[in-house]
Amino acid sequence: MLVAGEVKGELARIHPARACCRRAELVGLLHGSGGSTLRTLDHATARTAVHLATALGMAVDPPRPGAFDRRGDRSRHHLVVELDPGVADGWSWAAAPSHDRRAFVRGVLLASGSISFTSSGPHVEFVLRHRRTADELRANLADLDVRALPAERRGRHLVYLKGQEEIAALLQLVGANRGVLELETHRVGRDVRARLNRLLNAEEANLARTVRAADRQLSAIARLEADGRLARLGPGLRETAALRRHMPDADLDTLAGALGVSRSAVNHRLRRLVELASDEEK
Repeated sequence: MLVAGEVKGELARIHPARACCRRAELVGLLHGSGGSTLRTLDHATARTAVHLATALGMAVDPPRPGAFDRRGDRSRHHLVVELDPGVADGWSWAAAPSHDRRAFVRGVLLASGSISFTSSGPHVEFVLRHRRTADELRANLADLDVRALPAERRGRHLVYLKGQEEIAALLQLVGANRGVLELETHRVGRDVRARLNRLLNAEEANLARTVRAADRQLSAIARLEADGRLARLGPGLRETAALRRHMPDADLDTLAGALGVSRSAVNHRLRRLVELASDEEK
Protein backbone atom coordinates (compact mmCIF):
# COMPACT_ATOMS: atom_id res chain seq x y z
CA MET A 1 0.00 0.00 0.00
CA LEU A 2 1.24 3.46 -0.89
CA VAL A 3 2.04 5.58 2.17
CA ALA A 4 1.22 9.24 2.64
CA GLY A 5 4.84 10.35 2.53
CA GLU A 6 5.23 8.93 -0.96
CA VAL A 7 2.25 10.96 -2.20
CA LYS A 8 3.72 14.16 -0.77
CA GLY A 9 7.08 13.20 -2.25
CA GLU A 10 5.42 12.84 -5.66
CA LEU A 11 3.88 16.30 -5.30
CA ALA A 12 7.15 17.84 -4.15
CA ARG A 13 8.91 16.52 -7.27
CA ILE A 14 6.54 18.47 -9.53
CA HIS A 15 8.35 21.53 -10.89
CA PRO A 16 5.85 23.86 -12.59
CA ALA A 17 7.01 25.06 -15.98
CA ARG A 18 5.10 28.35 -15.81
CA ALA A 19 6.25 31.14 -13.54
CA CYS A 20 2.60 31.86 -12.69
CA CYS A 21 2.15 28.29 -11.46
CA ARG A 22 5.32 28.51 -9.36
CA ARG A 23 3.96 31.67 -7.79
CA ALA A 24 0.54 30.12 -7.20
CA GLU A 25 2.07 27.09 -5.49
CA LEU A 26 4.21 29.33 -3.28
CA VAL A 27 1.09 31.33 -2.37
CA GLY A 28 -0.56 28.02 -1.49
CA LEU A 29 2.35 27.15 0.80
CA LEU A 30 1.89 30.49 2.57
CA HIS A 31 -1.87 29.93 2.79
CA GLY A 32 -1.38 26.50 4.32
CA SER A 33 1.26 27.67 6.78
CA GLY A 34 -0.89 30.56 7.97
CA GLY A 35 1.85 33.17 7.62
CA SER A 36 5.26 33.85 6.12
CA THR A 37 6.93 31.09 8.14
CA LEU A 38 6.59 27.59 6.80
CA ARG A 39 7.02 24.88 9.45
CA THR A 40 7.05 21.34 8.18
CA LEU A 41 8.22 17.89 9.20
CA ASP A 42 8.68 16.97 5.54
CA HIS A 43 12.11 17.67 4.03
CA ALA A 44 10.71 17.49 0.48
CA THR A 45 8.15 20.22 1.26
CA ALA A 46 10.86 22.48 2.72
CA ARG A 47 13.02 21.97 -0.38
CA THR A 48 10.03 22.73 -2.61
CA ALA A 49 9.46 26.05 -0.84
CA VAL A 50 13.10 27.05 -1.32
CA HIS A 51 13.11 25.91 -4.96
CA LEU A 52 9.94 27.85 -5.81
CA ALA A 53 11.13 31.02 -4.12
CA THR A 54 14.54 30.81 -5.80
CA ALA A 55 12.95 30.17 -9.20
CA LEU A 56 10.93 33.34 -8.77
CA GLY A 57 14.09 35.33 -7.99
CA MET A 58 13.34 35.70 -4.28
CA ALA A 59 16.04 35.57 -1.65
CA VAL A 60 15.42 32.73 0.77
CA ASP A 61 17.61 31.02 3.35
CA PRO A 62 17.96 27.23 3.42
CA PRO A 63 15.61 25.37 5.77
CA ARG A 64 16.70 25.53 9.40
CA PRO A 65 15.73 23.39 12.37
CA GLY A 66 12.80 24.82 14.31
CA ALA A 67 11.77 24.58 17.93
CA PHE A 68 10.49 21.35 19.33
CA ASP A 69 6.73 20.93 19.24
CA ARG A 70 5.80 19.03 22.38
CA ARG A 71 2.56 17.03 22.39
CA GLY A 72 2.18 15.04 25.56
CA ASP A 73 5.42 13.17 26.00
CA ARG A 74 6.31 13.28 22.28
CA SER A 75 8.63 15.76 20.59
CA ARG A 76 8.82 16.53 16.90
CA HIS A 77 11.39 18.68 15.19
CA HIS A 78 10.26 21.02 12.42
CA LEU A 79 12.10 22.50 9.50
CA VAL A 80 11.50 26.22 9.18
CA VAL A 81 11.56 28.24 5.94
CA GLU A 82 11.04 32.00 6.02
CA LEU A 83 9.17 33.15 2.91
CA ASP A 84 8.42 36.59 1.55
CA PRO A 85 4.68 37.23 2.05
CA GLY A 86 4.85 39.81 -0.72
CA VAL A 87 4.60 37.00 -3.26
CA ALA A 88 0.85 36.90 -2.56
CA ASP A 89 0.33 40.60 -3.28
CA GLY A 90 -2.06 40.97 -6.17
CA TRP A 91 -2.72 37.22 -6.46
CA SER A 92 -6.34 36.13 -6.17
CA TRP A 93 -8.14 32.84 -6.55
CA ALA A 94 -11.00 34.44 -8.48
CA ALA A 95 -8.69 35.78 -11.20
CA ALA A 96 -6.40 32.74 -11.35
CA PRO A 97 -6.64 30.37 -14.33
CA SER A 98 -7.30 26.67 -13.71
CA HIS A 99 -3.62 25.63 -13.84
CA ASP A 100 -2.73 28.24 -11.21
CA ARG A 101 -5.60 27.08 -9.01
CA ARG A 102 -4.34 23.50 -9.14
CA ALA A 103 -0.84 24.67 -8.23
CA PHE A 104 -2.24 26.70 -5.33
CA VAL A 105 -4.09 23.68 -3.90
CA ARG A 106 -0.95 21.58 -4.28
CA GLY A 107 0.93 24.14 -2.20
CA VAL A 108 -1.75 24.13 0.51
CA LEU A 109 -1.69 20.33 0.58
CA LEU A 110 2.08 20.25 0.96
CA ALA A 111 2.05 22.87 3.73
CA SER A 112 -0.90 21.77 5.84
CA GLY A 113 -2.29 18.54 4.45
CA SER A 114 -2.04 15.00 5.74
CA ILE A 115 -2.88 11.89 3.76
CA SER A 116 -3.56 8.42 5.09
CA PHE A 117 -4.40 5.13 3.42
CA THR A 118 -5.89 2.61 5.83
CA SER A 119 -7.98 -0.54 5.67
CA SER A 120 -11.06 1.56 6.42
CA GLY A 121 -10.38 3.83 3.44
CA PRO A 122 -8.37 6.91 2.46
CA HIS A 123 -8.47 10.15 4.42
CA VAL A 124 -7.15 13.63 3.58
CA GLU A 125 -7.25 16.61 5.90
CA PHE A 126 -5.87 20.13 5.98
CA VAL A 127 -4.96 21.52 9.41
CA LEU A 128 -5.19 25.33 9.40
CA ARG A 129 -4.73 28.01 12.04
CA HIS A 130 -7.64 30.27 11.24
CA ARG A 131 -11.30 29.63 10.50
CA ARG A 132 -11.24 32.18 7.68
CA THR A 133 -8.41 30.32 5.98
CA ALA A 134 -10.29 27.03 6.34
CA ASP A 135 -13.51 28.53 4.94
CA GLU A 136 -11.62 29.98 1.98
CA LEU A 137 -10.04 26.61 1.24
CA ARG A 138 -13.40 24.84 1.34
CA ALA A 139 -14.78 27.41 -1.10
CA ASN A 140 -11.74 27.00 -3.35
CA LEU A 141 -12.14 23.22 -3.41
CA ALA A 142 -15.85 23.59 -4.14
CA ASP A 143 -14.95 25.68 -7.19
CA LEU A 144 -12.95 22.66 -8.38
CA ASP A 145 -15.92 20.33 -7.73
CA VAL A 146 -14.26 18.76 -4.69
CA ARG A 147 -16.53 18.57 -1.65
CA ALA A 148 -14.76 19.06 1.69
CA LEU A 149 -16.11 19.17 5.23
CA PRO A 150 -15.15 21.34 8.24
CA ALA A 151 -14.07 20.23 11.71
CA GLU A 152 -12.14 21.50 14.72
CA ARG A 153 -9.47 19.78 16.78
CA ARG A 154 -7.47 21.23 19.66
CA GLY A 155 -8.06 24.80 18.55
CA ARG A 156 -7.13 24.10 14.94
CA HIS A 157 -9.51 24.29 12.01
CA LEU A 158 -9.73 21.25 9.75
CA VAL A 159 -10.90 20.78 6.20
CA TYR A 160 -11.17 17.08 5.41
CA LEU A 161 -12.14 14.72 2.62
CA LYS A 162 -13.27 11.19 3.31
CA GLY A 163 -14.89 9.72 0.22
CA GLN A 164 -12.87 7.72 -2.29
CA GLU A 165 -14.12 9.73 -5.27
CA GLU A 166 -13.50 13.11 -3.61
CA ILE A 167 -9.94 12.20 -2.61
CA ALA A 168 -9.17 10.75 -6.04
CA ALA A 169 -10.45 13.97 -7.63
CA LEU A 170 -8.23 16.05 -5.33
CA LEU A 171 -5.11 13.98 -5.99
CA GLN A 172 -5.73 14.12 -9.72
CA LEU A 173 -6.13 17.90 -9.61
CA VAL A 174 -2.81 18.43 -7.81
CA GLY A 175 -0.92 15.95 -10.00
CA ALA A 176 -0.53 12.96 -7.67
CA ASN A 177 -1.04 10.43 -10.46
CA ARG A 178 0.56 7.58 -8.55
CA GLY A 179 -1.73 8.28 -5.62
CA VAL A 180 -4.77 8.16 -7.91
CA LEU A 181 -3.57 4.83 -9.34
CA GLU A 182 -3.09 3.45 -5.83
CA LEU A 183 -6.59 4.51 -4.83
CA GLU A 184 -8.08 2.85 -7.91
CA THR A 185 -6.08 -0.32 -7.30
CA HIS A 186 -7.24 -0.38 -3.69
CA ARG A 187 -10.87 0.15 -4.75
CA VAL A 188 -10.76 -2.66 -7.32
CA GLY A 189 -9.12 -5.00 -4.83
CA ARG A 190 -11.73 -4.18 -2.20
CA ASP A 191 -14.58 -4.77 -4.68
CA VAL A 192 -13.10 -8.11 -5.75
CA ARG A 193 -12.72 -9.22 -2.12
CA ALA A 194 -16.29 -8.16 -1.34
CA ARG A 195 -17.64 -10.07 -4.35
CA LEU A 196 -15.59 -13.14 -3.46
CA ASN A 197 -16.90 -13.03 0.12
CA ARG A 198 -20.47 -12.83 -1.17
CA LEU A 199 -19.91 -15.82 -3.45
CA LEU A 200 -18.29 -17.83 -0.65
CA ASN A 201 -21.13 -17.00 1.74
CA ALA A 202 -23.72 -17.99 -0.86
CA GLU A 203 -21.88 -21.24 -1.58
CA GLU A 204 -21.64 -22.00 2.13
CA ALA A 205 -25.37 -21.36 2.56
CA ASN A 206 -26.19 -23.60 -0.42
CA LEU A 207 -24.00 -26.36 0.96
CA ALA A 208 -25.66 -26.11 4.36
CA ARG A 209 -29.11 -26.39 2.75
CA THR A 210 -27.98 -29.41 0.74
CA VAL A 211 -26.65 -31.16 3.85
CA ARG A 212 -29.85 -30.51 5.83
CA ALA A 213 -32.03 -31.76 2.97
CA ALA A 214 -29.88 -34.88 2.55
CA ASP A 215 -30.19 -35.65 6.28
CA ARG A 216 -33.99 -35.44 6.05
CA GLN A 217 -34.02 -37.66 2.98
CA LEU A 218 -31.73 -40.31 4.51
CA SER A 219 -33.82 -40.38 7.68
CA ALA A 220 -37.01 -40.79 5.63
CA ILE A 221 -35.46 -43.63 3.59
CA ALA A 222 -34.36 -45.38 6.79
CA ARG A 223 -37.90 -45.16 8.26
CA LEU A 224 -39.48 -46.47 5.06
CA GLU A 225 -37.07 -49.40 5.00
CA ALA A 226 -37.65 -50.19 8.68
CA ASP A 227 -41.42 -50.30 8.06
CA GLY A 228 -40.97 -52.54 5.00
CA ARG A 229 -42.54 -49.94 2.75
CA LEU A 230 -39.44 -49.08 0.73
CA ALA A 231 -39.48 -52.42 -1.12
CA ARG A 232 -43.10 -51.84 -2.17
CA LEU A 233 -42.41 -48.46 -3.81
CA GLY A 234 -42.08 -47.94 -7.53
CA PRO A 235 -38.73 -48.58 -9.25
CA GLY A 236 -38.01 -44.87 -9.70
CA LEU A 237 -38.35 -44.13 -5.99
CA ARG A 238 -36.36 -47.22 -5.01
CA GLU A 239 -33.57 -46.35 -7.43
CA THR A 240 -33.43 -42.77 -6.15
CA ALA A 241 -33.39 -43.93 -2.50
CA ALA A 242 -30.54 -46.34 -3.21
CA LEU A 243 -28.51 -43.65 -4.97
CA ARG A 244 -29.08 -41.14 -2.18
CA ARG A 245 -27.76 -43.69 0.31
CA HIS A 246 -24.77 -44.37 -1.92
CA MET A 247 -24.11 -40.63 -2.44
CA PRO A 248 -25.25 -38.91 0.79
CA ASP A 249 -23.37 -35.64 0.09
CA ALA A 250 -24.29 -35.25 -3.59
CA ASP A 251 -26.38 -32.33 -4.78
CA LEU A 252 -29.42 -32.61 -7.05
CA ASP A 253 -27.44 -32.01 -10.25
CA THR A 254 -25.06 -34.87 -9.43
CA LEU A 255 -27.91 -37.25 -8.58
CA ALA A 256 -29.77 -36.27 -11.75
CA GLY A 257 -26.70 -36.99 -13.88
CA ALA A 258 -26.21 -40.41 -12.26
CA LEU A 259 -29.88 -41.35 -12.72
CA GLY A 260 -30.16 -39.94 -16.22
CA VAL A 261 -33.21 -37.84 -15.38
CA SER A 262 -33.87 -34.14 -14.88
CA ARG A 263 -33.01 -32.22 -11.74
CA SER A 264 -36.69 -31.51 -11.08
CA ALA A 265 -37.49 -35.23 -11.36
CA VAL A 266 -34.89 -36.11 -8.73
CA ASN A 267 -36.15 -33.32 -6.48
CA HIS A 268 -39.72 -34.59 -6.85
CA ARG A 269 -38.74 -38.19 -6.01
CA LEU A 270 -36.78 -37.19 -2.91
CA ARG A 271 -39.58 -34.93 -1.72
CA ARG A 272 -42.02 -37.80 -2.25
CA LEU A 273 -39.88 -40.14 -0.12
CA VAL A 274 -39.90 -37.58 2.70
CA GLU A 275 -43.68 -37.13 2.41
CA LEU A 276 -44.31 -40.88 2.53
CA ALA A 277 -42.18 -41.24 5.66
CA SER A 278 -44.01 -38.31 7.27
CA ASP A 279 -47.40 -39.83 6.42
CA GLU A 280 -46.36 -43.03 8.13
CA GLU A 281 -45.43 -41.09 11.27
CA LYS A 282 -48.87 -39.47 11.35
